Amino acid sequence: MQEQIGKRLDSLRRRMKEADLDWYLITGSDAHMSEYVAPHWRTREFITGFTGSAGTVLVSLDGAWLWTDSRYFIQAAHQLEGTGVSLMRMGVEGVPEPEDFVMDNATRGQRIGTCAQEIGIHEFDRLEKAYARHGLAFVATEDLLDQVWSDRPALPCTPVRQMPVSIAGMDSMHKLSLIRSRLAASGCDYTLISTIDDIAWITNLRADDVECNPVFLSFMFIDQEKAVLFTQPERFSDTILDSISNVFRVRPYEAVYDDLASLAHGRAYYDDARVNCRFRDILTREDGITGRDFSTDAKACKNPVELEGMRKSHVMDGVAFVNAFSQVDFSLTDGTYDEIAISSLFAAERAKMPGYLGPSFNPISGFGPNGAMCHYSASAESNARIDRPGLLVLDTGSQFEYGMTDLTRTLLFGEATPEQRRDYTLVLKGHLALARQRFIQGTRGYQLDILAKMFMWKEGMSFYHGTGHGVGFNLNVHEGPMRISANPIDVPLEVGMVVSDEPGIYKEGRHGIRIENLIAVKEDGETEFGRFLSFETLSLVPYERRLIDTSLLTAEELSQIDSYHSRVREALYDKVDAGARAYLERMTEPLAV
Repeated sequence: MQEQIGKRLDSLRRRMKEADLDWYLITGSDAHMSEYVAPHWRTREFITGFTGSAGTVLVSLDGAWLWTDSRYFIQAAHQLEGTGVSLMRMGVEGVPEPEDFVMDNATRGQRIGTCAQEIGIHEFDRLEKAYARHGLAFVATEDLLDQVWSDRPALPCTPVRQMPVSIAGMDSMHKLSLIRSRLAASGCDYTLISTIDDIAWITNLRADDVECNPVFLSFMFIDQEKAVLFTQPERFSDTILDSISNVFRVRPYEAVYDDLASLAHGRAYYDDARVNCRFRDILTREDGITGRDFSTDAKACKNPVELEGMRKSHVMDGVAFVNAFSQVDFSLTDGTYDEIAISSLFAAERAKMPGYLGPSFNPISGFGPNGAMCHYSASAESNARIDRPGLLVLDTGSQFEYGMTDLTRTLLFGEATPEQRRDYTLVLKGHLALARQRFIQGTRGYQLDILAKMFMWKEGMSFYHGTGHGVGFNLNVHEGPMRISANPIDVPLEVGMVVSDEPGIYKEGRHGIRIENLIAVKEDGETEFGRFLSFETLSLVPYERRLIDTSLLTAEELSQIDSYHSRVREALYDKVDAGARAYLERMTEPLAV
């Protein structure tokens, strides 16, 4: 692989010289600024060998660098070794951002290029201005990797399927009306939506263009009279085309770049962080307004039908978990089990659940030191055998017809060390503190982030990934705009939003611990001081009781765990296999004496 990466970099540099470029920026995104992309757009992986879902690549005529975040530091160091690509650890003191690195190392008059389709308008404008102040030119180009990547996968075109209103809770005409009313209130005449999970939500259509994400490549134009969906028409059956014909019409995917010029009249409303730079000249020709897509906020607050589907999904996940792990002998540390076997066992039980469609992301199953890589994914080469006592971090999720899950449990094989029990209990205390918090309307996620970290901070520990991300409804496992993290995102938590609660501790070379439930924002009364909200825990899976040090828990925390376990047992007992009931009872016994 190292030799292949070197040849690819050399070939790209030749194309850069032909285009009169001194630097080339690779965002690793697609034409929709998606987090997870189809194979056609896995440019980051192609040019560096790094397979993580986040990172920026910078290539010069004599060097190459990858910036990625703390989730991937260990993984990236392994995958970049010997490739000639240097790892830049984002967030670490002394490590500059990519643009600062260029400005520190480029000479005046040099040119930096990037693919116009793979950078948002806002980011392009920001970088163009920043580089210009240093006498550098930032230019949007055609995709240079197209000339390097000879066997590049084609654009995906998987069949679409319709989600019935009985599951979606709202038809697409109603959703379009909601967007049009907000469009009118903004004073704009039309909107272009590029966010593909938003478009799937608006249309109540799903497909499989991106692994684990039931979406399809598309753009959508909406004004007060018409809606046009730009995607490959051949993905539709005649039946579906007939059913949507009175709501929106379908045009070919690539036609959007030509059609928009004639469709767009008046002021545009668009999300300049998600709309790619090829649309820049059209959308900025009048005094348009930029902001988050109206559909993003509407989609984030699940309607009652969607919430009920999410609850059902978590019951199914809980049943699968108990059925799977009642079969495992956790005292065995002789190599009987391995990382892939454990995740595959859970996946096999999930597949038996009614309405199961597949995983919501590729499983994370990391034993021992591998668990310290918080987004590690076991492969045939790395698959660790459980051949000694230790912890296994299992982070998996399910797509159901009626909802979605994302769950992490840390499993103990053999006997725990005092350090492992202490670390697990500190993570659990933060997890519980966030889940039980009552908060006033208008609270942002970053205002709650400390709850998940305060106990480990007291012990001189922390974690650096987000505490909670938004979760879609039979859509993307990571969904905005809300988030619980140290990043001050100005989005209040609102009723119906579903977020994760997933603190962790990661000790390189030793072990990782993460506990994750999904929680939904709900009403929690009104006082003279205002309206209050709290969380409903959706996930229904026991904690690893053998890792809980009850001496570190308060009476409130013990009661919270026991109450949760009682709820888990009640919800699952009649649904799990008869042979799994003893395991369920044992895992949900009261801790409090």
